[in-house]
Amino acid sequence: MSENRPDASNVAPGQPHDSMFSETLSYVLGLGLALVLTGISFWVASTSALWGPGVAVGLVVLAIAQMGVHLVFFLHINTAPDNTNNVLALAFGVLIVALVIAGSLWIMDHLNQNMMPMHQMMQMQR
Repeated sequence: MSENRPDASNVAPGQPHDSMFSETLSYVLGLGLALVLTGISFWVASTSALWGPGVAVGLVVLAIAQMGVHLVFFLHINTAPDNTNNVLALAFGVLIVALVIAGSLWIMDHLNQNMMPMHQMMQMQR
């Protein structure tokens, strides 16, 4: 009957939905995944079952997965051809954040190397 119309389970995350039910289902699924990933993150941070350095790696992996869930389910960023501007805007935002972080670390490193230690500054006042 409606072979050309996708049903609620056949619509990819981030694609436009034709019914309120399928869109609501997509948001609820995204919320559920976000809550599960958040719960797992809290468990990873508080458990002693994992090896010490593995905790940081696990949290980084879960944070990347959380960002992916938010990008796909809530911001509707996907690989569709009509979504190129959104992907470019996201890439530009990531570039700006990386430049700000790298520049701040560079400035702090140079300040740390070029500032006088406190005991030398106290001797100058005498």
